[in-house]
Amino acid sequence: MNIDFTPIISVVIPCYNVAGYIKKCLNSVLSQTFMSFEVICVIDGSTDNTYEIIKQLNDNRIRVIHQKNRGLAGARNTGINASRGLYVALLDADDLWLPTKLEAHFKHLQLNPDVGISYCASEFIDEQGLRLGIGQFPKLKNISPKDVFCRNPIGNGSAPVIRKSLLNCIARVKKAGNLTRNEYFNESMRQSEDVEFWLRVALSTGYKFEGINEALTLYRVNMSGLSANLEKQYESWLYSASQNKNLNPEFMKKWFSLASAYQKRYLARRAVQARNSNTACKLMREALAQDIRILFEEPKRTLLTITCSLLCALPKRLYDNLESVGMRLQHRAV
Repeated sequence: MNIDFTPIISVVIPCYNVAGYIKKCLNSVLSQTFMSFEVICVIDGSTDNTYEIIKQLNDNRIRVIHQKNRGLAGARNTGINASRGLYVALLDADDLWLPTKLEAHFKHLQLNPDVGISYCASEFIDEQGLRLGIGQFPKLKNISPKDVFCRNPIGNGSAPVIRKSLLNCIARVKKAGNLTRNEYFNESMRQSEDVEFWLRVALSTGYKFEGINEALTLYRVNMSGLSANLEKQYESWLYSASQNKNLNPEFMKKWFSLASAYQKRYLARRAVQARNSNTACKLMREALAQDIRILFEEPKRTLLTITCSLLCALPKRLYDNLESVGMRLQHRAV
């Protein structure tokens, strides 16, 4: 790394046993049209040959940090602590970026100094990297704390680029022996750390969330793990909400039931994609019982999820045809 080079954007990539993905992931960064960046790969206790693959790329824009396994939050924090850019872009090692992503976010943040988190729409890809024709196309402007809590417009951890001044604003100093470091993402969490972070930012800073109307992130969907431990996922979401309860108790009292209903609906969609009709129907019953407002706020999306929950018990071939239409409608009905 050229020590005289000060990057504008620092790209932080946690790496835990990602040998099958890291080369394509890094190539998607190295081919960016915006050139003033550094890449910080945090090898988070990997036991495969991830590091050897990174080393083979032989690019001086890539920095590698090794640490014992601390989880996604801990790896991100290590990377952010080492970052030198004005902005920090997060990227999970199994996802990809389109070539103009960093350029688009740089322009967006430069033109909008009150925006602290710039994000984009995402397209879904499968294990082979093929686009699935669906994705996350969230609300982009006028994002309120309620939007962040109930609907998480950022969508996934490879979509945002964050202003460093925002990160400095919410940093918490943590001591480990004689060493101190800043904690940005909550390291007590191994799931839903993103959700906790976005809500903490929304409730404790004056920075805006705003999106770019381009799908510049390719988010990899692991179809085999869609229905794994849905109950545990919900419990981790509850824990993430509890971490910010004291920031604004009145806000939490007003919006918790609605946010919980949206989370149940999201998990129902994961059960649908895994063809688990019983679980999907159970989750949708719980979502509607939790807060009926989801039916009136987003009637199309909610009714589509209910319908898909019932239909996914059909024979596979028949459901495949219905799903290809239904999922597209579901993701467009924002």
